[in-house]
Amino acid sequence: MTDLNPAAPPDPRRHRGGNPPTGSRQRFEAIHAEIRDRICLLRYPPGHTLGEHDLAREFGTSRTPIRRVLQRLEHEGLVESRHGVGTIVTLIEFDELEEIDALRMKLAEIGGELSPLARGPDDVARMKTLLERCGGIRSRVDLEELGRLHIAVQQELSGSIGNRPLREIGDRLFFQTARMWLQLLPRMDWTAEVDAFAGEIADLIQAMELNDLASLHHIRRNHISMSRRRMKGYFGQETLAGAASLHRPDNGAI
Repeated sequence: MTDLNPAAPPDPRRHRGGNPPTGSRQRFEAIHAEIRDRICLLRYPPGHTLGEHDLAREFGTSRTPIRRVLQRLEHEGLVESRHGVGTIVTLIEFDELEEIDALRMKLAEIGGELSPLARGPDDVARMKTLLERCGGIRSRVDLEELGRLHIAVQQELSGSIGNRPLREIGDRLFFQTARMWLQLLPRMDWTAEVDAFAGEIADLIQAMELNDLASLHHIRRNHISMSRRRMKGYFGQETLAGAASLHRPDNGAI
């Protein structure tokens, strides 16, 4: 089974209610994060069926916590339950992606204003490690590694937001859209995209070292915008939806 440990250490302030999570709650969160990441990394592509029995056996638990995890993933927009079929990984449309990213940019503008959490040397050190990993895939295509780096950077940024509703909404929107970009990446300029992401990480590190949390989240906002503009440059406004449709499960792609 894949390692369930997150890239960044858990912050007890992020648990609902402020109390340390119980062992069963930690296990639930770990299983949820693992299945969510598999969806975002396209291990479970759109159209894939998630079976409660198989997942329960893999994670060594009963079907009840797996059912709860799947219900949460459905609430987050990553899967849907279909009568007589099961739980299916959803497909995100490009029009929906644009709407979500527009909201993500607005939320990023206030990310450093509502109860921001100061960043320290350990946070900066983790980001520098991510930057090194990013440099390691510049000359070789590794979609899953780049996807994992995107998730790890999101976790670091999320850790600087003290306002729980804002943090949870931001995470939910990120995970809804992360797989769309990964689906389109093989048709984009790999080196240019890795360089752009490395540039974002470097900018974020600089803001963290200054403990400038307002700039930290404005940097993310600007890079979301630039990423969308690059996508339009690759595919054109009228063909983006068509490019995304190449990855629909009904035509055997991914």
